[in-house]
Amino acid sequence: MKEKPILAIIVPCYNEEQVLPKTSGIFLGKIRELVNDGIVDGKSFVLFSDDGSTDATWEIVKELSAGNPAAKGISLSRNRGHQNALLAGMMEVKDMADVVVSIDCDGQQDINAIDGMLAKYANGCDIVYGVRKKRDTDSIFKRNTALAFYKLMKILGVEVIRNHADYRLVSSRALKALHEYREVNLFLRGLFPLLGFKTDVVHFDVRERLAGESHYPLAKMLNFALDGITSLSVKPLRMIAIVGMAMSFLSFVMIAYSVVVYLIGKVVPGWSSSVIVASLVGGIQLLSLGVIGEYVGKIYLEVKGRPRYIIAEKCGNGL
Repeated sequence: MKEKPILAIIVPCYNEEQVLPKTSGIFLGKIRELVNDGIVDGKSFVLFSDDGSTDATWEIVKELSAGNPAAKGISLSRNRGHQNALLAGMMEVKDMADVVVSIDCDGQQDINAIDGMLAKYANGCDIVYGVRKKRDTDSIFKRNTALAFYKLMKILGVEVIRNHADYRLVSSRALKALHEYREVNLFLRGLFPLLGFKTDVVHFDVRERLAGESHYPLAKMLNFALDGITSLSVKPLRMIAIVGMAMSFLSFVMIAYSVVVYLIGKVVPGWSSSVIVASLVGGIQLLSLGVIGEYVGKIYLEVKGRPRYIIAEKCGNGL
């Protein structure tokens, strides 16, 4: 490990023209501070990964790179989602930096937590997770749904760090290991624990967004959670099999009961019970087909082997 590692801060951006002029100075200022304090190498930099923005985000990134050698940028050919934009940035710099820190563009995550991450990296950690101390800035609904999400992931056997978003430090060694994972359906929060390197956590406070609006509405959050479950766990399929066996057993019991009732001559019309059983079985079947279809869809996307992202433009020295 180098005494002064080259640090790359990766900032995924999507339609951030309102907040980027404010937060870019925070990121670049942190690099300058760490260099001046002798903690990181003078070649350290910030890479802005533009996820196919439709506003002036990429123009701002190009202006930043033209005026500051520590600012670099890549622009994806189209919007591919936060996870792909983040992955694109990390893969772009894996051979240029000794250590990478990913952070959101909105300024909510405490930039000074990087100091603690670098200290743990110096002590031998390859991955350091930024974990929020509390969720006071979230609505009651978001707080409870997040809690339910982590509990569900644990039940389904998916290893994730509670209250960790995508604010983390990763060594170049861990990034090169991540490069071997080729799946199209990305859920980076679940992939990093699979790498198996020495890890630790740093806690930080979350602030209000400096400007603009969140790009993660409820629909995207639900889709993200579904991707996480189906990308890393097959337990839903096993649960379907268990429910199927239970329903089969129940069906055999009902058949035996019907035969016995018929033989002893106590046949009573059972319209209500028939409708209830038929509706229950039909609902379970449709739910099961939906879960299976979700997995089949994931397989369909994986086997085509399409690229997860395409970089259309680059800016900044060395890219």
